[in-house]
Amino acid sequence: QVELVESGGGSVQAGGSLRLSCAASGNRDMRMAWCRQAPGNEREGVAAIDSTSMTSYAASVKGRFAISKDNARNTLYLQMNSLTPEDTATYYCAADAFPYGTPLVRTSFIYWGQGTQVTVSP
Repeated sequence: QVELVESGGGSVQAGGSLRLSCAASGNRDMRMAWCRQAPGNEREGVAAIDSTSMTSYAASVKGRFAISKDNARNTLYLQMNSLTPEDTATYYCAADAFPYGTPLVRTSFIYWGQGTQVTVSP
C-alpha cells in the first residue's frame, strides 16, 4: 500500500517561492508527479519525474518550478519560484507503480495525497 503525505503549502506574495514536499511510504520505485487544481478547473499535471530521474513540466511552469526526489528518504519535492496568482491551487502529489515515463495526465497516476493549498497574492 502506498501512502503520500504532502506538506509545505502556504500563502506567499507574487514573485515569492515555496517548496512542497511529499513523503511516500511503500513502493520506492515509482514514477511521481505534482498536479494542481484551482476552483472550477480540472486537475492538471504540473511536473513529473520517473525512476530514472527523467522530468517533464507543464509549459506554464517550465523554468520556474523544479521537481526532484530524494530516493533515500522516498520524498518528492517541488521547488516553486517566481510564483504568480495563477499558480494558486491545491497541489497534489501523485504516484504510479509503473516506474518509467513522465506523463502529465492525471489518469496516469493511481495513488494520491490529500493535497496542500498554495495561495499567491498579487
